[in-house]
Amino acid sequence: MTKSAKEFLSPTPLTGTTGIRGTHWIKHEDGKRLWLVLDRQDVAVNTFNEPVFRELDALLDEVEGGGWEAVIFRSAKQSGFAAGADLNQFKGLKGNDEIKAKIEEANAVVDRVAALDIPTVCVAHGICVGGGLELALACDFIVAREDASFGFPEVLVGLHPGLGGTARLTHRIAPVEAMKMMLTGKTKKAKKAKRLGIVDLVVPERDISNAVNAVLTGKVERKSPGAMAGAMNFYPARVAIARQMRAETEKQAPSEHYDSPYALIDLWEDHGGSLDDMLAAERESFANLLPTETTQNLIRVFFLRERLKANGKGKSGVEHLHVVGAGTMGAEIGAWAALQGMTVTIADPSREALGKAMKSASKLFERKLDGPELLAARDRFIPDPKGDGVVSADLIIEAAPERVDLKHKIYAGLEAKMKPDAVLATNTSSLDLNELAKGLKNPERFVGIHFFNPVSRLELVEVVKQDKSSDAAYETALKFVGDISRQPLPVKASPGFLVNRALMPYLGEALLMIDEGEQQERIDAAAEDFGMPMGPVELADQVGLDICLAVAESLARDLDRPMPEIPQWLRDKVAAGELGRKTGKGLYDYGWDGKPKKDKVKQAPTEAMRDRLVLPLLDAVARCIDGGIVADADSADAAMIFGTGFAPFRGGPIHYARSRGFTDVRQTLAALADEYGERFEPSAWWRKAEG
Repeated sequence: MTKSAKEFLSPTPLTGTTGIRGTHWIKHEDGKRLWLVLDRQDVAVNTFNEPVFRELDALLDEVEGGGWEAVIFRSAKQSGFAAGADLNQFKGLKGNDEIKAKIEEANAVVDRVAALDIPTVCVAHGICVGGGLELALACDFIVAREDASFGFPEVLVGLHPGLGGTARLTHRIAPVEAMKMMLTGKTKKAKKAKRLGIVDLVVPERDISNAVNAVLTGKVERKSPGAMAGAMNFYPARVAIARQMRAETEKQAPSEHYDSPYALIDLWEDHGGSLDDMLAAERESFANLLPTETTQNLIRVFFLRERLKANGKGKSGVEHLHVVGAGTMGAEIGAWAALQGMTVTIADPSREALGKAMKSASKLFERKLDGPELLAARDRFIPDPKGDGVVSADLIIEAAPERVDLKHKIYAGLEAKMKPDAVLATNTSSLDLNELAKGLKNPERFVGIHFFNPVSRLELVEVVKQDKSSDAAYETALKFVGDISRQPLPVKASPGFLVNRALMPYLGEALLMIDEGEQQERIDAAAEDFGMPMGPVELADQVGLDICLAVAESLARDLDRPMPEIPQWLRDKVAAGELGRKTGKGLYDYGWDGKPKKDKVKQAPTEAMRDRLVLPLLDAVARCIDGGIVADADSADAAMIFGTGFAPFRGGPIHYARSRGFTDVRQTLAALADEYGERFEPSAWWRKAEG
């Protein structure tokens, strides 16, 4: 192979090669083999849109008439092969006819690849998901570099694959495994993808050329899904399996709120026996899903996430994190950072607490990693009973109990040992950062980095700038959050910041309803019917009743508006050590599996119950926007979705209020204030928004 071909096999942008560059594709001739290299203009990650497909369509004209022996697809991006469709193209489509025309045009190009009468190979590295995987599946062979990952995340934006992926995957591998991938949106690493039969070879970069030769010269035999797997595509089997799939899916994504998983199951059940029939039906189903309110809201959520991600763009320079406090939050923060590749020392005077932290971290690593990666993560997470790690740490996060005097004492000890350029952060959820900064010798290095429990599931992190925080320290904190694959939200130092200030009226109202004699399972059901991933009673146990009590007392003391009264029995539970899920007993009792033991709901919840719970949350978010605690409504919506799990299909609390009508929200709050008291008085922001 020529030197230029070797250069182009590296997933770096092509420079100085003999390839012919178009706008989004590079054509490289290697003897009688043609390499088509995707390098979408002006972006770091390849995605597919109309111009990309039209350029590929023109290249296929040359392929079909050029006498080539093989075509190999690859990417020039460091990030990977392709991340699917550019969702921007799904905004503003008018009418089903326009949608169908766009879908047919894109499918025609992928179908041309599948129909080529010469061998086709996709060489994938990094991300190969969505439309990227669909193009790969249209090829005869897929060669994966060791770092490649494959998946169909479309269900997360209210869709399913729409470029032939549903049909081609269910006929390439065991259909039940294919459906699991599409219904969950989870990705598979290269070696797992090979075991499933998606990928034909997995090799390091240096062996890509040999691997391509091997598949093109017949030295690699395609893995068959097997007779049993093939039998699952017969209609009677599909009917039985589809029934079970619907029941399981209902537990995670209720059909009342989410359409796409059930459309996917219907598609396979009705047409899975025929590749051609399923290809045709897929397009119709995709076109029907795209304009629905749920799908458009979930696409909106995708862009909200991208907006949060942009807050942490760039590298922080943090290589060593030191965590002070090995309680639940400190342990989770440290373990997550170690999982993401950072060296972490975790300090606590209690060896028992450190032991628990190591044990919980090991469980996280085992869930996410295996082999050498698992061992490396364990090595990076270092118990530090004497706190010696602070001297070399780039960032120190304090996660001690919520007491100002205790934190001041900790900071005095840390400042004496910290590197001059290290940043000091607190994970406080309720205390005033300006108060915490008093007494610091270098308050400019002090910021808030507030994680949510569980850190491994909730992506949002509030990053707080107090009055004396330097821009440099604040930028380091934002970028650190991005470095560990979490989503940073800049917020103003204020009681409860945004998320806890919005959550506490919601949780507090649920506790008052329990105090009034309402069945707590019914309260949870009201919120879950609205679309929350769990109800407020279970959420309070998840957060920890001690944390809920501390935040509620802090907000009641520091806010200039009434909060729900704290029942005495909540204080009694906290005093008795019944703190929720982490102690096995709280508002619910918890079994060995960590799940709450709930009674059956005795009476269906009402819409009035739902409004009493949800509207105070909406109003608190509106007040935070009005007070400049968060930049704007979109940032607030993103925070509540990724920090609390607020019903994603509703697009966020303010987007939901807009859909419902700001006037209706304000008037309903006013009616609740008449019935229950001034804590429901609507914010002035609603009238501003109405105008």
